Parts: sequence; C-alpha cells; structure tokens
Amino acid sequence: MSKNNKTYFITGGGTGGHIYPAIAVADYLHKEGNNIYYVGNPKNLEADIVKNYPFLPVNVHGMPRKISFDLIKWGIQLLFSVYTCIKYIKKYKPDLVFGTGGYVSAPSLIAAKILGIPFIMHDCDAIPGLVTRKLAPFASGISLAFEKAKEHIRNNNCKINGNPIRESFKTLNKEDARRQLNLVNKQTICIMGGSQGAKSINNSATEILKSLSKEHDVQIIFQTGKKHFEEVKSKLLVKYPEYESDKNLLVAPYFDDMVTVLKSSDIAISRAGSLSISELCACEIATIFVPYPYAAADHQRKNAKIMETANAGLYIEDSELNPEILKEELINLISNKEKLFAMQTASKNLAKYDGVEQIAQQIKNASK
Repeated sequence: MSKNNKTYFITGGGTGGHIYPAIAVADYLHKEGNNIYYVGNPKNLEADIVKNYPFLPVNVHGMPRKISFDLIKWGIQLLFSVYTCIKYIKKYKPDLVFGTGGYVSAPSLIAAKILGIPFIMHDCDAIPGLVTRKLAPFASGISLAFEKAKEHIRNNNCKINGNPIRESFKTLNKEDARRQLNLVNKQTICIMGGSQGAKSINNSATEILKSLSKEHDVQIIFQTGKKHFEEVKSKLLVKYPEYESDKNLLVAPYFDDMVTVLKSSDIAISRAGSLSISELCACEIATIFVPYPYAAADHQRKNAKIMETANAGLYIEDSELNPEILKEELINLISNKEKLFAMQTASKNLAKYDGVEQIAQQIKNASK
C-alpha cells in the first residue's frame, strides 16, 4: 500500500440489511487500495458471507429489552466485546471505523470512541436503530437512507446517501443474470423473505408454485431461508412431488449471489427492509411487499406504504397473506403488461446508484 492509502474497520452483522451495505462500502474502499478488516460475530450470517477480508470475531448478541439477569449477562458480554475491539484497534491501527448499525457494530464503535478513532455510521431505515441513535452524537458523520431519519439523529454531519448497493447491481444485465442461473429469457418471479426467510411468505408460495409454473409458464426463484428449507421441501413434495425436475423452479435455502437472482427477476414477493427495497429498485422490479409485522418501530410497514404510494409496489399485510390473495396479485401483474411496466418504471425512478460513492467520500473526509 502507498502511504496515501488507509486501514479501515468495517462492521455490521446479524442480517443482510446490515451486512451487504457494509460489504458494498468495503469493496469500494478496497478497490481504491485501502486495507480492510471486517468485525463481526462468527456465529452470524456475516461469517458465511464475508470471504474477501480478514474477519475479526466479536461475541456479542442483541440486547434483552427487559430488566433481567439476561440483561446483566449481556452487559458483561458487551464489555468483553468492547475490550476485544480495543485490542484489535491497537493491533491493526485503523484510520476509521465504519458501522452499519445493529448490535454487532456496537463494540467496535464504542472502542473507537474510547480510543479517539473517528467513526462513521450508516443507517438504512426510516427510523434509525438503537445503536445508531445512541452513538450518533459521537460520530464523525452519519449516512442515512431516508430524509425522515434525520429527525431521530443528533449529529450535524448527516448526509442522505440512500443505501449502498454493490457495483454488480449497476453492471449485470438481465439476460446474463438468467444465463448464470441456467434460466431461459422469460418472465421470472423472485420469492424471498429476507436473509432469514419468512414463514408466512413460504407457506403461501408453496401452495401456488405448481400452478404458476404449469398454468402461466413463469420461472420462479424461491429463497426459503436456511431454517425453513426442510419444511418447505417437505410441503412441496406433498403438493408437487415433481418440483425438483421442473425447469421453471429454482428453490434453495439461500443464494449467496442475490445480485444475480434479483437481476434475473421481473416481479418479487419480499419483506420491506430498506436495503431490500434499494436493491429491488436498482433492478427495476415490481414488488409485492409483505412487511415483517414485528420490525422495530414498525419500519417495514412504513417502507412498504411509501413504495405503494409511489406506485412502485403492492402491499399485503402479513396477517392477511394467503395463497389465494398472493396468486391473484401475481396473475394480475403477469397478465397486465402495462401495469407491470408502470410499476417497474416507478421502481427504477426511486433507485439511487451512488450511495457507495457518497459514503466512501464521507469516510475519506473523516479519516484525513
């Protein structure tokens, strides 16, 4: 590395909504010749996803919301994790720590504050998470996906950058993406419930896969989530025993390369996490949103309503989702090309492609 290049700690984990923005920024900074270390929980999803950077493990979990002995144990665990991160910082001497919120990022950010290392935070939701809100006053800068989020942040250096998305969202085209998945070039639906999967979406989708394939001849990419895969497989073997030999169906617990999956798709059924929405918009997808009903501050429902108001998506309550409603909405989109194109166009118009560049500039300014 030249003397102008820097060392950065990148941290964030637990769910794809924290991990993928962190990786997008890490990739951008690394491409410029900077040295990257990723701090995450070795028992979480980030340990499986982060392959290109040294992984620094921290043992930290979500904070219990009620006063109990578990809260005391969590506090002790957090102290040990902060101490671990202090040792990492002293050993590797990062110029700055970048965190994408969530409990996994907390120890590194607290350690940076203790040692006087600048840190930048990005929060992808309209209502920022607890870690972002509590540590924002001490940060060198805050990156946000939504203007509305500024209402909850005490930091004068807030920038609305949108969510950072990976470079391949800008460069991969639909035909090449389908070819990589051994799909043909025809209408394709993606069914997903986020990185963890969604039981309500899985239950409804399982009932209608055969009909969508046989009666409407569409391709379906179905990500069940790792913990739900065996249950979905068992139900499919009863409902549609030949599903594994159906070339229209691609069913898997998890896809490491969601860029290719989304770029292949015309329509999606999805939760309404902010990062998912950013990526769906970047792929010009018409989406049926089924918000997770227990999301913090009800942010997924708010996200879904914003998309519906912009005509960039449809919205079904989790409690109202069933196979009949889902099939009806899908067929309406499949059969009405004008409606589908209008939603895809509205989705594309909401896309922000320069979030990574804007965040990287904030990081570089703060680490001078």
